Amino acid sequence: MPTEESREHHFFLVIINFLSQVKQATNQIVMNCADIDIITASYAPEGDEEVHATGFNYQNEDEKVTLSFPSTLQKGTGTLKIDFVGELNDKMKGFYRSKYTTPTGDTRYAAVTQFEATDARRAFPCWDEPAIKATFDISLVVPKDRVALSNMNVIDRKPYPDDENLVEVKFARTPVMSTYLVAFVVGEYDFVEARSLDGVLVRVYTPVGKAEQGKFALEVAAKTLPFYKDYFNVPYPLPKIDLIAIADFAAGAMENWGLVTYRETALLIDPKNSCSSSRQWVALVVGHELAHQWFGNLVTMEWWTHLWLNEGFASWIEYLCVDHCFPEYDIWTQFVSADYTRAQELDALDNSHPIEVSVGHPSEVDEIFDAISYSKGASVIRMLHDYIGDEDFRKGMNLYLTKFQQKNAATEDLWESLEKASGKPIAAVMNTWTKQMGFPLIYVEAEQQEDDKVLKLVQKKFCASGPYTGEDFPMWMVPISICTSDDPTCAKMQILMDKPELTLVLKDVKPDQWVKLNLGTVGFYRTQYSPDMLESLIPAIKDLSLPPVDRLGLQNDLFSLARAGIISTVEVLKVMEAFVNEPNYTVWSDLSCNLGILSTLLSHTDFYEEIQVFVKDVFSPIGERLGWDPKPGEGHLDALLRGLVLGKLGKAGHKATLEEARRRFKDHVEGKHILSADLRSPVYVTILKHGDSTTLDTMLKVSALSVNTASLRHEKLNIPPYKFL
Repeated sequence: MPTEESREHHFFLVIINFLSQVKQATNQIVMNCADIDIITASYAPEGDEEVHATGFNYQNEDEKVTLSFPSTLQKGTGTLKIDFVGELNDKMKGFYRSKYTTPTGDTRYAAVTQFEATDARRAFPCWDEPAIKATFDISLVVPKDRVALSNMNVIDRKPYPDDENLVEVKFARTPVMSTYLVAFVVGEYDFVEARSLDGVLVRVYTPVGKAEQGKFALEVAAKTLPFYKDYFNVPYPLPKIDLIAIADFAAGAMENWGLVTYRETALLIDPKNSCSSSRQWVALVVGHELAHQWFGNLVTMEWWTHLWLNEGFASWIEYLCVDHCFPEYDIWTQFVSADYTRAQELDALDNSHPIEVSVGHPSEVDEIFDAISYSKGASVIRMLHDYIGDEDFRKGMNLYLTKFQQKNAATEDLWESLEKASGKPIAAVMNTWTKQMGFPLIYVEAEQQEDDKVLKLVQKKFCASGPYTGEDFPMWMVPISICTSDDPTCAKMQILMDKPELTLVLKDVKPDQWVKLNLGTVGFYRTQYSPDMLESLIPAIKDLSLPPVDRLGLQNDLFSLARAGIISTVEVLKVMEAFVNEPNYTVWSDLSCNLGILSTLLSHTDFYEEIQVFVKDVFSPIGERLGWDPKPGEGHLDALLRGLVLGKLGKAGHKATLEEARRRFKDHVEGKHILSADLRSPVYVTILKHGDSTTLDTMLKVSALSVNTASLRHEKLNIPPYKFL
C-alpha cells in the first residue's frame, strides 16, 4: 500500500507462493519481472528441504529475472516462494496509484491494476504470457476503512495482527486464467447491486457519493449476463462480477475476470446531466467487456497474434447485446456508421495492415490495439455471422467455448468449430479477409434480357488513393447478397464470389425494377454501380423503400468513390438531394460526417460558401420538423438526431439556428433556463464556431462551473473502439 504522500516513491511488499512443476532438472528459474526488487526467493520440492536462491539477475530490457540456486532443482512438483518489493507507480499500468478528489475537495489515491497486455510482471514476478494459465489465491492487507476487491468473492476478512488500522482480505481461488486478467483494487467506493436472472451477484462500484450514477450500467450488466449465457449456451462461471469506475485509467475499460475496470465516463451515467449518446456508449462498453468474460477469459487467445479475434468478436457482439437490451436504439444501423465504414476508411489506405498480425516481442502488442483489429475485426465477424446464419453460428460458438474452456485457442480453432457447425468453407473464406490487408470494390452493371436481369460483377482492391494499379491481384472470397425492389429486405440471391469476375442471372426482374448489392451493408466491400443502375436506386432513397442501413451504405460508398477520384463529386451531391425525406438518425449522422469531410476539403477554396449553402439546404427541412424541444412520444434516436441536425445547421451558419443557440446559451449562463444534456453539444459548438474571445471566456467559465464532458465528447458516437480492451 502507498506510504506517506510526501515520499517520492510508493511501495508495496508482497510474499508470493507458486505451486510449480520442474519439468527438467535445472539450477535456474527465469520469470517475467519489471520494476520489482526481490528480497528472498526459495524453492521447496514436495517432501524435501527448501533451497534458497543465491542470485537474482535482472534483464531489464526484456523484463525478466533469473533466479539462481546453489544446487540442481530436480524434476517434480514444489513451491517457489518469493518475497519482493514493488513500486506503486504513476504509469497507469501494472499496480498503480489512481488519483481522485473526494466530495469535500481532498486529494486521495486508490491502488488499482491494469495488466493487459504485459504488465502483471510489474505487480508480481510471473510467467506473463496468455497461454501460461494458473489459478490464483489472492489476499490483500489494506486499511480497514477501504474497499478491497479482486477477481473473486471475499471468503475471509480479519484484523491484521501487526497493525490495528489494517485488515487482511482473502479472496476465493480463481479459475484457471491468464495473468493479464488478474486484478485488485483498493480505495473508497460506493456501490449498487442486483442479481441477474441466472443468480450472479452484480455490483457497480462508483466514487463515493455517486452510487446513483451506477444504476444504468447495473441495469445493462444484469440484462447482459443472462443474454450471453443463453447465446453461448455456457453459464457465467464466477459467483459475482464487479464493474468499477477508476479515476485515472489509460484505456476505456478492461475485462479482468470478475472485476471489470472502467474509465468513469464509460460507466457512470448522471440522470440529470448525461446525454442520450453517453447512455448508449456506456451500454456498448459494458456489453463489450462482459462478452470477454466468455470470449477471452474463459477461452483465451494462444498468443497476441490472435488479439484481433478477442477484440473483434467483442466489438461485434456488444452490438448484439445492446440490440437485445435496447431495441429502440437501432444499433445495427449505427454499427455501420461507427465501425464498418470507419474500418473501410482506414483499410483503404496504403499503410493499413492485415487483421491478423504476427507478434514477436511482447513490446509489439500495443501496436495492434487499433481500429483494424477492433472495427474491421468486428465487421468481418458480422459478415461471417450473416454468411453462416445465426443458428449455426451459435452452435459453432458453443462447440468452441466448450472444447477450449479454461484453455487457449488460435483463430483456426474457431474456424474449425464454425465449419463443423455450418458445413461451409469458413477457414478458406476468412483467411482472405484476415491474412491480407484491404478489401474489394465490386463493380456491377446490368443488362436486361427479356424478363431477367444479367449482372456482371468485377472485384478489384479498393484504394483511397485512386484505382488500384498494383502488379499483384489480391482477391477475396466475398459473400454477395442481392435484393430487388420486389422485396428490399430479403435477398433474392446469395452467392460466394471466389473469382475476379462473375456473371449472374436474376430471374423475373422487370426492366423497371432496381437491383442492389450488399443487402444490409453486411459484406465488407464497396459497390460501384453502372450509371443506369445508380439512377434507378434514387427513387428508392427518396420514398424510403430502401431500408435505412442500405441508404447509409449507398451514400457512404459514393462519397468514398468520389474522394478516391473514381466518380465525380457532383454526381454524389445529386444523389444527396434524394435524402430530403430522410428520418433516420444514423443515416443523417453518416451523411453529416461525409459532408463535413467535403467541407474541410473545400475550406480554402472558392467553393466553401457554396458547400455551406448546400449543407443548410439539405439539413433545414429535417431541422424544422424536429424543432428545438422534445415532442411527446419521442425516444432515444430523436434526441440524438436533434443534437446532430442543430449542431450541423449551427456550424454551417444557419441564421435561425444561430440566433436560437445564442439565446438559449445566454439563458443557460444566466441560470434562467438550463440547457438539457442533449442540447449542450450543438449549442456550445454553434456559439463557439461563430463567437469571439468574449464567447470563449464565457464558455470557459461555464465549463469550470459545470463540466459535462459526456455531452461534448463526440458528435457521431464514433469514439475509437480500441480505447477499451
